[in-house]
Amino acid sequence: MTSLRVPRRLITAAVLAGTALLATACGPSAPPAAAPTVTKTVTVTPTPTPTLTPTGPTGSGTGSPTPTKSGSPGPGEPGACSTSALHLSIGTGNGAAGGVYYPIVFTNTSGSPCTLFGFPGVSFATGIGGSRIGHAATRNSDAPRRTVTLAPGGVAHATLQVVQALNFPPDKCQLTTAHWLKIYPPNQTQPVYLNFTAKACKSSANGIRVLNVAPVRPGAVDSSPG
Repeated sequence: MTSLRVPRRLITAAVLAGTALLATACGPSAPPAAAPTVTKTVTVTPTPTPTLTPTGPTGSGTGSPTPTKSGSPGPGEPGACSTSALHLSIGTGNGAAGGVYYPIVFTNTSGSPCTLFGFPGVSFATGIGGSRIGHAATRNSDAPRRTVTLAPGGVAHATLQVVQALNFPPDKCQLTTAHWLKIYPPNQTQPVYLNFTAKACKSSANGIRVLNVAPVRPGAVDSSPG
């Protein structure tokens, strides 16, 4: 029986080579390359907070501004004269070229002071609760407006001009005779009817205007134009 002998140095080299291969195969794998970092810039626009305007005593608001009427009373000042607090009358007329001027007299019949500001609404009417005749009075915008405070029993007036209806072309005027004036005190919605007879135009055509009115004025009644 033949015996094969392998030199020891060859066995040692083989063992070392196998160990190296095994270490390479079992060693940790290389870490993957890191993904690149991407930076984004995001701009955020803040939503504005709406400003609410208080409209009531609790401070609740609607977001809309509350208009303030010129001549409105401030804290502690008298309020506007209601129709029920006033007695209305027509003073003596004062003739002038083209028409007659009449004072509409406002007397405070209440027990408290109140105010008038601006223009009364005036028109001819067919009767108490009846329909309007022609145009309502044109407001004299050249006259200054002011707040008039009436103590109990106090008096103010607004001058009403009644133009001669006969001055207008008959076919455009549609002449008639009016017997009533319908008057709204300034800033009120309840009218007063006063017996008043004058020639009037039924027409509502442009330029056919018989009545003109000035804003209320304080003090004694006068019948001066404007």
